Order: sequence, then structure tokens, then C-alpha cells
Amino acid sequence: MSLLDLDEQIVQLAEKLDLVYSPLVDAKVFPELVDATLIEGAVSNDDDEKKVRLIRERSRIIIAFGDCAITANVPGMRNQFLTRDVLERAYVQNANCGEMPTAEHIPALLNRVRPVHEIVPVDVFLPGCPPPSEAIHFVATELLNGRTPDLTGKIRFGA
Repeated sequence: MSLLDLDEQIVQLAEKLDLVYSPLVDAKVFPELVDATLIEGAVSNDDDEKKVRLIRERSRIIIAFGDCAITANVPGMRNQFLTRDVLERAYVQNANCGEMPTAEHIPALLNRVRPVHEIVPVDVFLPGCPPPSEAIHFVATELLNGRTPDLTGKIRFGA
């Protein structure tokens, strides 16, 4: 939603960049040689971990986008419980499936939810829940101008 809050600025940015992978694009495979990638959300299962590693391998700059990517935030609340208890609660008690799902049905949960930088090196941290549109615009503009964004004094957690 914060991306859409850029209003007219999103049109100016869209003229200067190519969106190559996203839920908004029909690409099924993460492309090679990507200049910058926004990673949103925490790493909670083995599919997330594989995708984050592939993205790091194929991206020049990684931006941890939002508090969940930076700290694990709300998804990280699961860390206080055993993985088997989380699955039991979700699939047996709440969904009335009567049995635990197998690996062929869902990705295996990691023992703990982790922020992106615990899996791969991150170049830029863009906090917020969600990050404010002004900060997104600043980061995008800096990257398009060949500079590494310095968000010092421009944004803070909980803002």
C-alpha cells in the first residue's frame, strides 16, 4: 500500500525502472542480474530461505523492506513456540484437518522465524510497518542516481 501512496511519483519512478519479479508480474522464476531487490517479510520456512538465498545470489543490492524483513516482527512471535505445536494448533486444532500436513503439501517451517539479514547480507534497511512512501521514494531515487541510500535521520522504527 505504501508503494501506491507514492501517487504521481510512482509514474515518474516507473519510467526509470523495470519491475521484473513480483506478485504484480507473471514471472515464475527470479531473474539473473537484478540491480536492486526489495525483500518484504520474515524468513519462516525452507521455501523462504531458498528464495532469499537465490535473490541474494542474483541481486546486486538487497533492501530489507519493512520491520518484518528487518526484525521478523509479527511473524517472529511464533518463535516462542515449538514448531510442532504451531503446526498442531494451525492444522489439527483450528483447521480440523485431523492430521498434520506433509512436506509435499506445505513448506517445512524453520525452527525459528528469522529476519532476512540473518540468512543473507542486506545492503539497505528500510524500516516501517509499512515503510512510509517518502522513504520508499527516497531509497528508489538514491538507487536510480547510483547512490547507496543513507536513511539516517529520515526514518525510525515504529514510525
